[in-house]
Amino acid sequence: MTRAEPVPFSQAVESRILLRRLRDALQKAERGQARLDVITQIVSAALVAEVCSIYLRRGPELELSATTGLNPEAVHQTRMRVREGLVGRIAYTAEPVNTKDAPSAPGFQYFPETGEEIYKSFLGVPIQRLGEVLGVLVVQNRLARDYTEDELHGLEVVAMVIAEMAETGAFASPSDPALPPEPRAMPHHSRGLIGQEGVAEGYVVLHDPQVIIANPVADDPTAERGRLHAALSALRGEIDGMLEADYLGEAGDHHEVLRAWRMFADDKGWIRRMEASITAGLAAEVAVEREQSETRARMARITDPYIRERLHDLDDLANRLLRQLSGHARPEMPEDPVLVARNIGPGELLDYGRALRGVVLEEGSVGSHAAIVARALAIPLVIQASRITREARAGDRILIDGDQGIVHLRPEENIATAFRAKIDMAHEAQAAYAVLRDKPATSRDGVTLGLQMNAGLMADLPSLYPSGADGVGLFRTELQFLIRPNMPKRAALAALYTRILDAAGEKPVTFRTLDIGSDKVLPYMTREPEPNPALGWRAIRVGLDRTGVMRMQLQALIRAARGRPLRIMFPFVAQFDEFRAGRDHVLKMRDREAKLGHPVPETIEIGAMLETPSLAFAPDQFFQMADFISIGGNDLKQFFFAADRENERVRRRYDTLNVSFLTFIEQIVTRCDRLGTPVSFCGEDAGRPVEALAFAAMGLRTLSMRPASIGPVKRMIRAVDLAAAKETIDMARGSGAQSVRPALMDWLRTVGAPVKPKS
Repeated sequence: MTRAEPVPFSQAVESRILLRRLRDALQKAERGQARLDVITQIVSAALVAEVCSIYLRRGPELELSATTGLNPEAVHQTRMRVREGLVGRIAYTAEPVNTKDAPSAPGFQYFPETGEEIYKSFLGVPIQRLGEVLGVLVVQNRLARDYTEDELHGLEVVAMVIAEMAETGAFASPSDPALPPEPRAMPHHSRGLIGQEGVAEGYVVLHDPQVIIANPVADDPTAERGRLHAALSALRGEIDGMLEADYLGEAGDHHEVLRAWRMFADDKGWIRRMEASITAGLAAEVAVEREQSETRARMARITDPYIRERLHDLDDLANRLLRQLSGHARPEMPEDPVLVARNIGPGELLDYGRALRGVVLEEGSVGSHAAIVARALAIPLVIQASRITREARAGDRILIDGDQGIVHLRPEENIATAFRAKIDMAHEAQAAYAVLRDKPATSRDGVTLGLQMNAGLMADLPSLYPSGADGVGLFRTELQFLIRPNMPKRAALAALYTRILDAAGEKPVTFRTLDIGSDKVLPYMTREPEPNPALGWRAIRVGLDRTGVMRMQLQALIRAARGRPLRIMFPFVAQFDEFRAGRDHVLKMRDREAKLGHPVPETIEIGAMLETPSLAFAPDQFFQMADFISIGGNDLKQFFFAADRENERVRRRYDTLNVSFLTFIEQIVTRCDRLGTPVSFCGEDAGRPVEALAFAAMGLRTLSMRPASIGPVKRMIRAVDLAAAKETIDMARGSGAQSVRPALMDWLRTVGAPVKPKS
C-alpha cells in the first residue's frame, strides 16, 4: 500500500480502536510523565511489541523520555544527536525506518544503558507537526521480522496524536524539570540573519494559522469527513470570490496563483489522503496538518525553485483550509504589528502594507523577494530565525533588531528596557537628520555630494522629498514582475512609470531595466536549473535573449515619459557589446514610437551598472558611449572577492573598506573622470556612513541608497574634511594594512565625527 492509497477498512478500524483506547487512558492519566508512560504501554500491547519508546527532541539532541521494555533507568538519561543512530536518522530525514535486523542497518548505534541489544527488529516513525520533527516513536521485538504496512500506518497515526498533544503542553510538568516545558510560555531569543536594518517593538501577527487541537482523535469519522468537505467547499467559494475581485492594483495580478489554488482545492489525491487519515481516526484538522507536514518535508528535499513554488502554493492552501476548519479568520492587525512567518512571497507581504513594524522569517535569504520588498517598505527584517513560528503566539510582545539579526519573544523587562533605549536613540537621531533635510551634503572642505534614493515601488516615492534625496538613483523595475504570477501588460507598466515620474516632479529618476535571474525568479518563466545562478542567465543576458520582453519594457518607459527626459540603466553588463546591443534597442524603440506619432522623451540618457570586474576594463569607447555609470556595489563586491553574498560563512569575511576593493573603486572613478563619464555608487554600502565617507574620499560624488540612510550619510559628510579623510586612507594603504577601517575609525573619533561603535 502506498501513502496515497485509501486505508483498508480493517486497518482503519484497528487504528480507531487504538486511538480511542489511548484517548480514554490519557484522560485518566495525570499530566507529564504518566501520559508518556501510558502511550508506550498501550502502543506496545496493541502492536504486540516487546518495546515501545518515545524520544523527544531537546534542542540538537533526542532524549529517551518514556519506554516500555527498555531499562527504565535510561529514561531522561539516554541522549543522542540528530543523525546519530537509527533514531537520530529518523529525526534528520523525517522518514520511517523499518528493519528486521537493526544492528546491520545503516547508521545503527548501540546505547548499552538501554538494554536494547537483545532486540533485532525495529520500526520507528517521526513525531512531527507542520514539518518540524519533535521526536521519534519506536517499537522493537526480539524476533527478526518486518513490520507490516498496517503497523507502520498505526504507529504514524499515534505519532501524529503525540505531536498534537505536545503542542498543547500535555507532557509538561512544572514539578519535573526532566520533562518538556510548557510550549511558548518562556522568553525566547532567536538569532537570525540581517535582512533589512532597523529596530522595532510590537506584537506578533502570525501569517500561518496556529491551530491548537484539544482532541486530535475523531469520535465520528463520518462527521469529520463532513466537516472536511464543508471546509473545502467554503475554501473553493473563497477562492472563486477572490478570482472575481479586482486584483489589478499595486499588489499585482494574482489570478494565475488563484487558479492554481482552485485546481489544488479539487485535487483528488490531496483530498483522498486527508480522508484516509480521518478514516484512521484523526480529527479533520489533524488530517490536514498531517498532509501539510508531508508537503513541507518534500519541500525541504527539493531544490528546484519551480517545484518548491508549487509545493508552497499547496502549503498555503492547507493554511487556508485550516482556517476554514477552525473558524480562524485572517489574523487581525494589532497595534504595532510584527509579522512572523515561515516564509512569504512579495505579493503577500505587500498585502499587509506599511502598517507592519517589522518582519521575522524562519526561512528566506538576503536576496529573496520578501527581503527586497521589506527594504522597499523600509521595515526591519530578520531572516532564518530558528523555530520562530513554533515559539511565537499571536499577540506576543516581540522585539526585532534588524541591525544585528536578533529577535526577542516575550522579553524579560530588563531586555525590553535596554531595547527601548536603543529605539529612543534611533528616534533622536532621526530628529537630528530631519534638520539636515534641505541642506546640501557638503563636506567641511567644500566638496558637495549628490545623495539619491533607491526605490522599487510606487509606495516608495512619498519618501523622496521628506528624505532630502536629490533624485531616484535606482528604480528596480523587476518588483512589478516578481509580485505577479504572470507577465504584466505594457499599458499597466507605462501607467505605473508615468505615476513614478509624476511623483518625482523635477527630480531625476533612473530606471533599471528588468533584473531577473540569480535569486530573483519569475514564477511564470520556465528556467533550467543552473549550478551557480548568480553567474548564470540573468539581467541583461535575459533581456538580450528574450528581446520581446526587453522591447516591451523599453516601449513602456518611452511612452511613460510623455516627452520628458528619461534615464535608463542596464544591469549586470559584463562587456561592451552587451551595452551597445541594449542601447541599440532603446534607440530603435524611440524611433519606432516617433514614427507612430507618439511623443518621445526630450532626452534619453542610457547608462550601465558596473557590477562585474570585467566591465571596469572595457575599451574606452564603452565609457564614451555610456551616458553614465553606476557601480553596483552588492554584486561587484561578491565577484571581486569571489564570496557569495548569500553565504554567511564567506560574505562577512571580506570588508568593503579592504585596501584592494577601495583601490579598485578609485581606479574606476579615475577612468570615468578621465573619459568624462558621470559615475555613482549604488548599494547597501552607500548607505553606511563610514563606507560612504570612504567612497567620497575615493572620488565618488554621487551615492544612491535607501531613503532612511540619506540623513546619517549627510550628517557624516558635513562633519568631515574629505581631503583629510583621503590622507588617512592613503596612509593606511601605505602601511600594508588589509583594511583601512581601523585607521579611519580612529581618525573619525579624533575629529569628533558622529560614528557608531559599528558602522
